[in-house]
Amino acid sequence: MSPNYSGTIGIFYGSSTCYTEMAAERIQLALSAQNAQLHNVADTPISKCLEYDFLLFGIPTWDYGELQEDWENIWDELAELDLNGKTVAVFGMGDQIGYPDWFQDAMGYLYHLIASLGAELVGHWPNEGYTYNESKGLTEDGKYFVGLSLDDENQAEFSEGRIDKWLMSIGLTKQIRS
Repeated sequence: MSPNYSGTIGIFYGSSTCYTEMAAERIQLALSAQNAQLHNVADTPISKCLEYDFLLFGIPTWDYGELQEDWENIWDELAELDLNGKTVAVFGMGDQIGYPDWFQDAMGYLYHLIASLGAELVGHWPNEGYTYNESKGLTEDGKYFVGLSLDDENQAEFSEGRIDKWLMSIGLTKQIRS
């Protein structure tokens, strides 16, 4: 993998069942040539994200469209940050079969909060190839998710390829891993 981005990259995630943590680790591995730093929001003050130029925020949707507990615990603190000058992309973990009416809702909540903080948001992802009823994680036209949508409960075999293509689409890699 050849680096395409020369700024600092911080990956911040919350995870209750380790799926989002594993996705964050796969993203970090894909960005190893760019020295992306990994942070669990349960253990790292969210204000640390201000030290990075490019931010990747990972959040699972919990239960019936709820925030994951670690993100919920820092939500108010995150809402106070000034993210002007930061580029941000979000990725979400969801279960499209078990919770089809709330698929990627938390990613949508996070995206909209980040948008209100002045960040430049990148990384919309096509909604094709998923089966769900409703999602608050879609763009206004409903054609894209607001970030990378992963479902390791039902589509784990697609996650690595989706991560690679998404990272390439947001300018963090020049070529897909072989």
